[in-house]
Amino acid sequence: MFDRQEGAQSAHIYAANEADFRKVYDAVMSLLFKVSYRIVNDEEAAEDLVHDSLIKMHEKQLVFPSLDDAKYWLIRVVKNASLNYAKRKTRERKAYERALKEDRRQTDSGETELLKAETMKKTKEALNKLPVNLKMVLILKEYAELNYKEIGRVLGITEGNVKVRVFRAREQLAKLIGEDDVYLPR
Repeated sequence: MFDRQEGAQSAHIYAANEADFRKVYDAVMSLLFKVSYRIVNDEEAAEDLVHDSLIKMHEKQLVFPSLDDAKYWLIRVVKNASLNYAKRKTRERKAYERALKEDRRQTDSGETELLKAETMKKTKEALNKLPVNLKMVLILKEYAELNYKEIGRVLGITEGNVKVRVFRAREQLAKLIGEDDVYLPR
């Protein structure tokens, strides 16, 4: 490479040289910050990314033919670092949101668990008190998840008759349980 002592008049920029580093810093710092900030939308992160890029240039002791070459190299480095930062933050945010949703789905308070258990017990007791013809249509509808036509085929009755029985079974079940005493999850 070109030796610094031999070419004092040279336009080369030596990143390891304090004066040249200061020249680059003064010339491009605000531009680099604007580039990074537009990508990451966070002042502190943009400033850190710019400083990291300048430090990288200094530590690698890069030599540039001109101030413009140093500027364009730094813009590329800052742009790429900012894009990577933005992608990482998006992934982290999505992971955090997924974790929050999973937590809500998976964890119920002790009180909620108790209320669910009591409701299940009351429902089973009430279901057993229903006449067999009403009990069967509800079991096939709610637990086996059959549609009205399928239930009709299984029980040998019309689809209309199934609908009537399901309605009556739900009505009687609600009376037996007492709707105010049932926990319904949201």
